[in-house]
Amino acid sequence: MELREIRIGNFKSLYDASFEPGRLNVFIGANGSGKTTILEAIGLLSAAMTDRVDGNSLQRKGIRLSAPALYKSRFKCITRVRPTVDLAIKWSQREEQFEYDVHLTTPTDSDFWKYHSEALWQNGEKKWGRSNASQDQRNNNIGFFLLDNNKNLDKGREIADRISNYGIFQPNTLTLRGNIPDPNQMTPIGLNGGRLAEALQEMISEEEGDIKIGSMYLEEILELIDWAEDITIDSPKKTSINSNVPATRQIIEFTDRFMKNAVKFTGYDASEGALYVLFMLCLAMHPKSPDIFAVDSFDHALNPRLARKLTQLFSEQIIEHDKYAFLTTHNPLVLDGLDLQDDRIRLFTVERSKDGFAEIRRIQVTEKLIKEGQSLSRLWINGRLGGVPELL
Repeated sequence: MELREIRIGNFKSLYDASFEPGRLNVFIGANGSGKTTILEAIGLLSAAMTDRVDGNSLQRKGIRLSAPALYKSRFKCITRVRPTVDLAIKWSQREEQFEYDVHLTTPTDSDFWKYHSEALWQNGEKKWGRSNASQDQRNNNIGFFLLDNNKNLDKGREIADRISNYGIFQPNTLTLRGNIPDPNQMTPIGLNGGRLAEALQEMISEEEGDIKIGSMYLEEILELIDWAEDITIDSPKKTSINSNVPATRQIIEFTDRFMKNAVKFTGYDASEGALYVLFMLCLAMHPKSPDIFAVDSFDHALNPRLARKLTQLFSEQIIEHDKYAFLTTHNPLVLDGLDLQDDRIRLFTVERSKDGFAEIRRIQVTEKLIKEGQSLSRLWINGRLGGVPELL
């Protein structure tokens, strides 16, 4: 399956926006430009296609819950507010072309969003559709993939297996350390980093005497955590964690190569950057992690040079494991980890128009940019790519 286009209309700052995604998609822009809103719009689309849209389904995907009136675009230049939030996705599969579009009305008398209309297209032919005027009103808060079991629609339904578990991941230090529970636990790892030790344990294997985590050798991962010489998963012990510190049933233990007697310490004492590296690689490589997911503020807790190297490895693993990732970042060095000459890796700027609409523009490496002899990070800082605030 290949995603071809995502269209978003009348959702918060995205009044009329679209983009063509690759496998790895990075969004840059000023604070408040609409980057996170793009990730949320994809989550809303996922819920509409494969579930029902309400507060619970949105929270499970990491979407911020707003007052119903705030979900729709409210720009001053709009004389009449459109009645629906409009979403569409195009994809190809085994040389066939599909499109799904949905028009949702925000909650009024209940927690449920209602389906104003919904349709599935295959090779330009409408295969299924409904509107609120033609369908049983008892089903107007249930999406197509739950509503219709017609076997003739199975080809178009296959995307549900890939997008249904979409989530917006935002790891935080206390959850990664295992000191607080993750309020949004998914399989194999929570949106805030819960169950990281368990997820890593499931990925550890041995190949001809060498330890691997997922498809990477442990030595490759330790190059990113240069102070560590080993990483293991174990149960908490008094010798490794203070009894007053809350801990999960399994914990990550690091061996510091600079300390005597191979001293081990847990994720509670380790740098948050090390935990973040393991979290991101787990997302990219774990066979049970979502096929399509997002990470808001990808560069969180990372040294700029580490962010660049992790971006490079993360990109490679996303492609190798046939996943789709949507990332936001404010760290220029993340851009230097992107191979934009690979069409599967795409960079987008998000900027507000004169009327306040969030606009999405793809940045491609042109001969003109290459001849300037500057890194992508430098081009961004210098304003050559866009996506920077206008500050005096």
